Amino acid sequence: MPATKVQDEREVKEWLEAGKPYSWIVQQYQELYNIETTVPMWSAYRRRKGIKRRVTRDTDLIPWKIAPEHMLAYPLVMLRAEARQRAGEELKGRAASKLANWKKMLEETGQVVYYDRDTADGFFYVPREDSDPEGALIRRPRAGLRPQVED
Repeated sequence: MPATKVQDEREVKEWLEAGKPYSWIVQQYQELYNIETTVPMWSAYRRRKGIKRRVTRDTDLIPWKIAPEHMLAYPLVMLRAEARQRAGEELKGRAASKLANWKKMLEETGQVVYYDRDTADGFFYVPREDSDPEGALIRRPRAGLRPQVED
């Protein structure tokens, strides 16, 4: 079994728990120890050591496999903020007011978020349907069905 590249487990644990990006840790290890590491290595290390995931995942709010080109779409950013808030995390900066305004817009316009990874835009606001649960923010995926999307 090869020797570990991790020089100081306490140090790495502190970095991970402080939310330092894996890319930052890669850079630190190169500068401090002249050891080349990778982002996947640090991700696996975090998982093996049972260190809490930095990103809150909520498959009820984001049930789709998101295409890379849609990762920064505003509806996805807002759904992630909602997931953090539901998990009891404090939203930083103006995120809480942005989320509140976004949810108000959905409510006032009677819309929900729909995602179709096979389109250029990916995310759409579609009219709420009777089948959408009360207070739902998204249209749950339904096999083979695509709602009408206005341009």
